[in-house]
Amino acid sequence: MMQKNELERFTIRKRLRSFRFAFGGIKTMIKNEHNSRVHFVALVVVIIVGIVLKIELLEWVAISIVSGVVILTELLNSAIEKLADFVEPAWNEKIGTIKDYCAGAVLISALIAVIVGGLIFIPKIIELIKGFC
Repeated sequence: MMQKNELERFTIRKRLRSFRFAFGGIKTMIKNEHNSRVHFVALVVVIIVGIVLKIELLEWVAISIVSGVVILTELLNSAIEKLADFVEPAWNEKIGTIKDYCAGAVLISALIAVIVGGLIFIPKIIELIKGFC
C-alpha cells in the first residue's frame, strides 16, 4: 500500500517552499548562534581577500569546500544542541558529551579551513609585501 507521501506529486512550488525553509534555518542560526556569526564574518573576509589577491580557480574550490564544511558542521552542531536541549532540558552528562563532540567537529572543520586558507593566502601576502619593499 502506498503512503500519502508517495502519492504527492512533484511541484516546483513545493520545492521552492523547501528552499524557503532551508534558508530560514540558516537565517535563524545566524540570528541565534553567536559562533555562526563569527564563521559567516570570516567567510565574508575570506571572499574579499580572495578577490583582492586574485586567487586561482582551484584555490576558490578549496576555499569553497572548507568554508562549506565549516558552515555545515555549525548547522549540524546547532541542530543537535537544540534537539538535545528539547529532549533533556536539565543538565545531563551524556548530552553534555554529545554536545562536546559536536563542538569538537566544528573546531576541527574551522582549523582545517584556517590551514587551507593559510596555505593559499600566506604565500600571496608574502609576495605582495615583497612587492612593496
